[in-house]
Amino acid sequence: MKAKILIANENGQYHIKVEGRATFEVSSPLRNLARRLSESPMAGVYVNLESCSGMDSTFIGVVAMLGLHAKKQNVPAVILNSDESNKKLLNGLGLSKIFTYTEDAYAGLKKWSDGAPTEKVDALDTAKTVLSAHETLMGIDESNVPRFKNVVEFVKKDIEKTESQDKK
Repeated sequence: MKAKILIANENGQYHIKVEGRATFEVSSPLRNLARRLSESPMAGVYVNLESCSGMDSTFIGVVAMLGLHAKKQNVPAVILNSDESNKKLLNGLGLSKIFTYTEDAYAGLKKWSDGAPTEKVDALDTAKTVLSAHETLMGIDESNVPRFKNVVEFVKKDIEKTESQDKK
């Protein structure tokens, strides 16, 4: 079952709630949010993993993008309610350099919106999400370079091939 990603914005604080196993399939909307946040001020990023059963490296890379934008603006980047398994995944890819961890419930009701794309996400957009997520992870921690170098090279070639076919 695909993960469900819920997003709430309260006074510039972005709250992201992950339900289920988060993979590249649900990463594009968060990548789009990360792009928008790079151009506007925010008050923090809070990612609640209480109902998250696992994550792949693409999703983790997109979460890292959000955290990097928060750090650039000197606002909180927080992972909430992560189990030990997810914390180990995140720390293994260097996210402890960006995020703090806390066990905390959200105070008050949030106006959640479904983070699912409203339009169909095409293969090219998904490939670009995979590429930028893994490049972000490689930039965070150099030990990630050997882990993801081949993925990045493969996806770059795939993107180039797709874009050249689209031009025909």
